[in-house]
Amino acid sequence: MLGEPRPERADARRNRLKVLEAAERLFAEQGVKNVSLDAIAAAAGVGKGTVFRRFGDRAGLAVALLDEREVELQAKILSGPPPLGPGAPAADRVAAFLDAYLELLDRHVELFVDSENASDGARYRIGSYRLWHRHLAMLVEQARPELDAEHTAHVILAPLAADLHLALRDEGFALDRLKAGLRRLAEAILAPVRH
Repeated sequence: MLGEPRPERADARRNRLKVLEAAERLFAEQGVKNVSLDAIAAAAGVGKGTVFRRFGDRAGLAVALLDEREVELQAKILSGPPPLGPGAPAADRVAAFLDAYLELLDRHVELFVDSENASDGARYRIGSYRLWHRHLAMLVEQARPELDAEHTAHVILAPLAADLHLALRDEGFALDRLKAGLRRLAEAILAPVRH
């Protein structure tokens, strides 16, 4: 059909995944700004031209890596096992999402900071934020229908800003502490009201 992307060839997909895996490893070891495309191509076992043609530059590669990892998380939310996937109570799904997202954010915080700082408010305009927001809003609606689900979802997502996460990690906050704190916040928001 017109306008639909052509399916990716098997060899192109293998090369793309090899490049993304190499980039992820090197970025984690050396920092995004300290890794050249030459080093990524060598680590992936592909030619430099393959990397340039596919991703353009290091920024394009970083965006592609982040997109790939977010798509994986989306798949787990939509069809993975509970509690992250369907079939668990709404509050349990929120807690599982927060844990999974914090792990993703922690692993790739440098990429998130760069993408969120691209322009004012960029974080709120990207498709993945909108998906996370919609997902949380539906879960809030299930758990606490009397709340403004749209606003509450933004409140739950606010502590997941990359620059805040980086600042907290720099202050010595362990990932487990961040997960526990965010889970307690979500539990407090989503706890049924007792009369």
